[in-house]
Amino acid sequence: MEWFEWIEELFEWWDEDLTTITIRLLLAALLCGMVGIEREFKRHPAGFRTHLLVGVGSCLMMILSIFGFNDFLSTHENIQGFDPSRLPAYVVSGIGFLGAGTILVHGVTVKGLTTAASIWVVAGIGLVVGIGMYFEAIFTTFVMILSLLFLNKFEDLYFRKQRFQHLIVIVENKEVTLAEIVNELEEFKMPISHISVDDYPNDAAVPMVKYLFKVHIPNAKKLPELYDRIQANEHVYKVFASE
Repeated sequence: MEWFEWIEELFEWWDEDLTTITIRLLLAALLCGMVGIEREFKRHPAGFRTHLLVGVGSCLMMILSIFGFNDFLSTHENIQGFDPSRLPAYVVSGIGFLGAGTILVHGVTVKGLTTAASIWVVAGIGLVVGIGMYFEAIFTTFVMILSLLFLNKFEDLYFRKQRFQHLIVIVENKEVTLAEIVNELEEFKMPISHISVDDYPNDAAVPMVKYLFKVHIPNAKKLPELYDRIQANEHVYKVFASE
């Protein structure tokens, strides 16, 4: 009998609000963790734990905004101007710093934008769970996971076919003309949208020139053949491409 009395005393402080808060925190952890698992499988810098913590933290801030000041407001009834949206607004703006940390820049290639966006969205999921908008949170999670899993494949099938890349050719100055490289690209049916010519600093006695072409590559399988064709010229120092 003493054991049951101890259990009753232990949970005397448990009320309906605590039940609601617990459900919301667990749901935020579940939904945001699901998004994080997808990022974890693809070995992105922000994975399961990061997304789960961002979602739960955002949910906690929203819960604090809704429930945290009830006692204070009940004892200070004359207070006006209480705005529960202030804390969530700071979460939305502040989460951008965390997302920026996942973005990596390598030359002209930028990586991590999708992960940064997913962190921003899971913060929003945590906020709407915290305020009790369960359907909106679940539906957003569903749409988000589908987009992360399948839209990248759609991009590979459609958008990548129309992608432009930067082709860089480094040659000995005055030995390989710009027109020769342009002719090679036209032969491989790779339209050029931009050309730039710059000196290429190096320690060799022969001065080098860098040709940079922004080209439309309809078929990436042709790139090795194009590289071989250009590299066959003994005055070409290096050929490579970047997005």
